[in-house]
Amino acid sequence: MAERKRETIYQEVTDRIVAELEAGRVPWVQPWGTPQAKAGLGLPRNARTERTYSGINILILWGEVIAKSFACQNWLTFRQAKELGGSVRKGARGTTVCYADRFIPKAELERARETGDEPEAVPFLKRYTVFNVDQCDGLPERVHAGAAPLPERETIPHAERLIEATGADFRMSGNRAFYMPSADYIQVPPQPAFFEQINFYRTCFHELGHWTGHASRLARDLSGRSGSKLYAAEELVAEMASAFLCASLGITPTVRHADYVGSWLEVLKEDNRAIFRAASQASKAADFILAFCESTETAEGKAA
Repeated sequence: MAERKRETIYQEVTDRIVAELEAGRVPWVQPWGTPQAKAGLGLPRNARTERTYSGINILILWGEVIAKSFACQNWLTFRQAKELGGSVRKGARGTTVCYADRFIPKAELERARETGDEPEAVPFLKRYTVFNVDQCDGLPERVHAGAAPLPERETIPHAERLIEATGADFRMSGNRAFYMPSADYIQVPPQPAFFEQINFYRTCFHELGHWTGHASRLARDLSGRSGSKLYAAEELVAEMASAFLCASLGITPTVRHADYVGSWLEVLKEDNRAIFRAASQASKAADFILAFCESTETAEGKAA
């Protein structure tokens, strides 16, 4: 029963993502500049805990922010809204998000005690409902706060600092961008070579997404050749990781490789867990990269 419920959640979300792609929309690159996009750019977060959502939940909540023209990226459960002194507006329809975890059944604990083995945890996927703060009344003003806007200039200092902090071997040359796993380096054309210079950062973050998959970091399988399903799956991870990083830094994400949409659809239609894996791996990649900036800021704070 639990397995069937889990599969239903996987299929529901996968169907939504496939429908978006088939309609020509990429869920992790929402049209933030369109009239229906009222929210400031950023990652969705829980307004009570101030933690950002991750994995598939980013795609689900971004989709809802655009579809319903919410003015904010902050979300709460019904109970959390009450804890903050507010309430969910009568008739408001919530959004279903997913929570993945593991637990050890009693029978497994007993078996492990009897045999001396390590108990095996069972994965589970739970759904719960959240409401955008726009759907609530009586909340403190702070929960409506959005991300700070970027300064109007082509060079983005905090993006530069993050790229430098990773210590990745960047080689600014040539006319194409790629990550070379065997030599563990990234090649990116110089920023002036980009027609829109903001694409330099989007491209750097895409290649850094691949870079995290190296065996010495998050150890993903990077052996897929162009045109293969493994290659398409890794491109999906890097593309979403770039979008998550851009959103974290206030840079509007775009699709760098729109021609991969067909291969992504093929992967998603064959496996209803593929988008969950890709979104989870993309979140881990983005978190891995962002941690370098956090470490640098901590070190600077101690030095001061």
